[in-house]
Amino acid sequence: MREAGRRAVVAGGGIIGTWHALELAEAGFSVDHLEAEAGPTGASVRNFGLVWVSGRRSGVELDVARRARRRWEEVGAVVPGIGFRPMTSLTVAGDTDARGVMEAFARHPDAPARSISFLEPDEVRACNPAVQGDIEGALHCTEDAAVEPRLALGALRAHLEAVHGARYRFRPRVRVAVAEPHALLDTTGTRWPGDVIVLATGAAYDQLPGSEAVASRLRRVRLQMLETAPYAATLTTSLADADSLRYYPAYESAPLDRLGDQTPVAAAHHLQLLLVQRPDGGLTIGDTHAYGEPFDFALSEDPTHELLDRARRILGTDLPPVRRRWEGVYAQCLDGDVCLREEIEPGVWLVTGPGGRGMTCSPAIAADTLQAAGVAGATI
Repeated sequence: MREAGRRAVVAGGGIIGTWHALELAEAGFSVDHLEAEAGPTGASVRNFGLVWVSGRRSGVELDVARRARRRWEEVGAVVPGIGFRPMTSLTVAGDTDARGVMEAFARHPDAPARSISFLEPDEVRACNPAVQGDIEGALHCTEDAAVEPRLALGALRAHLEAVHGARYRFRPRVRVAVAEPHALLDTTGTRWPGDVIVLATGAAYDQLPGSEAVASRLRRVRLQMLETAPYAATLTTSLADADSLRYYPAYESAPLDRLGDQTPVAAAHHLQLLLVQRPDGGLTIGDTHAYGEPFDFALSEDPTHELLDRARRILGTDLPPVRRRWEGVYAQCLDGDVCLREEIEPGVWLVTGPGGRGMTCSPAIAADTLQAAGVAGATI
């Protein structure tokens, strides 16, 4: 059943907001899509673009990730501009301790539940011939995928405009000041009414009056990343290293104590290696995590050097020059929930805090919001 004639307002031009706008428009709503800046510049365009099923916690989170991954692939077939690629992932063991931890996890029921298996070094190279370093094996997940974070938002908006015409309007430079029942007020005093309203605030979750209780359930996390010039070889998978096992809840059942201590730089910056190749050949490499505000205003070179060294060891070759570095800040639920979803006024839903799950889980997060709001047929 389509919600013909009904109006929706979505505030937030990132991936969470954009996917809510998509699902609302496809449910038949006319959608005003508000963005505070000229265009989205937050964590949604500063991430790896990984659709990362492998790292998700068992239960609700894993179910959300799997549903979202299916929706990414479905929309990717219609909107090729999002750059969906069903590339798998390799989490590489660089020493025997990491190999032992990965082998133990691969024997646990949590591994096949995520389509994860352990590969020997020669199997790793058959899976991704670009991996030419001295490795001890890897965990391989066949459900992981990738999209293009700097292209996906624009491609989805263009699709909405092409398919839904005047029923979808993207409205940049509209900053929300107040939420009231079934309406938002912006800083100019303009009122934006709607039957369903979604506030996808990202890291700006505490900037509305009365948001103190919600803000106490969230924190901001700062990360650092970089991108190289095009790399000569083609990477057929995304890559991670053993330190990533420490940061993804899927691996809580693994004997992580056998990994030993992190290096001083990795421990100081809560560092893990993630690496994915862009369609132009460049490598996006990261990342770090900082949890205590105020965050440093400057990028730190120590984790950059360590991440590049780790990537070189796995690939077994020099890397192209770094052509840009950046930071990003996202909102994360302190209780480990997939996201915070709360009706803060009648008909007004605040949806934020997915942390590093945002790019992966946004399609299912949006579908679940519509279902919570009573929109007919809003399930994936």
